[in-house]
Amino acid sequence: MTDADDPVVIEPKESPTASVIWLHGLGADGHDFEPVVPELNLVNASEVRFVFPHAPHRPVTINGGAMMRAWYDVVEADLERSPDESGVHASEQILKGYIDAEVSEGIPTERIILAGFSQGGAIALHTALRYPRPLAGILALSTYLPLHQELTQEAHSANRSISIFMAHGSSDPMITLAQAENSRDFLRSLGYLIEWHTYPMPHAVIREEIRDIGDWVCRILA
Repeated sequence: MTDADDPVVIEPKESPTASVIWLHGLGADGHDFEPVVPELNLVNASEVRFVFPHAPHRPVTINGGAMMRAWYDVVEADLERSPDESGVHASEQILKGYIDAEVSEGIPTERIILAGFSQGGAIALHTALRYPRPLAGILALSTYLPLHQELTQEAHSANRSISIFMAHGSSDPMITLAQAENSRDFLRSLGYLIEWHTYPMPHAVIREEIRDIGDWVCRILA
C-alpha cells in the first residue's frame, strides 16, 4: 500500500465500529500521537480503532535536504510558494490506501475520521475534501490547506457537509496563525462548516486542546 512501515494501530476492546486515521507532522512518526488516545477520554473508546501511519522517508529541502519522514517536501517557509504538488498527491494516495484498508475491515467511510497534525493535517484536509465517499469528519491540527486553488475544481460533493475541527496555536512559529486563518476563511468561502479553536501555544498540542478533540470525536461518532 505504501513504501512506509506498517502503521501503529490501537485496537479497541470490542469489535471496532469506527476508525480514526491520524497522520503525524514533519520529522515525527506514527508513534507521535499514540499517547494522546487515552487522554481523549472517549465514551465510545471501546469501539474505535486508531491508525497512526508513518510517512515515507524523503529529503526535505528546507532542512538542507536531510532525509526524514515527511508527507511532502517543504521548499521554503512561505507554504503558498513552490508547493510540492507531486508529494501532496502521492500522500493523498497513501492515505486513501489506509481508508480502503479500514473499509475492507468492515468500517464504513461514514465512520472514518481523517486526522493530522501540521503536514499530516494538510494531507488529511486535502484528501478528505476530494474523497468520493462521505467521511465522518476531519481533525486538522496546527495546519493549513495545501494546493487550495485546485480545490474549487477538485472538491467532491460527497464531503461538502463534512464536519471539520481546526485548531491552532496563537504563537505558532512554524505555520503561523494567519496562514491557518487564511485556510479557514477560504474553506468557509466555499461553504464548509469549520469548528475553529485557538490555544495559547506554539506548534504543539496542549491538554485543553486534547479535551476539546475528545469531545468533538465523541459527538461525531455518537
